[in-house]
Amino acid sequence: MPGTPYLEQPPEGLMTWPKLLKISLPIITVLTAASWWYDVLLEWGIFLTLGLTIAFLVRR
Repeated sequence: MPGTPYLEQPPEGLMTWPKLLKISLPIITVLTAASWWYDVLLEWGIFLTLGLTIAFLVRR
């Protein structure tokens, strides 16, 4: 991986962006499709926005 601070491989158990996207993108896609199917897209958007805001504030 270009620009990585590790000599060989990232340490075991380290969550990198590619791993995180492989896990979270399908889950968010399925939940968004289900909320669209059940007509709760607005509620899902509000819940997602609040969840991401809380995560941002906690990690700050």
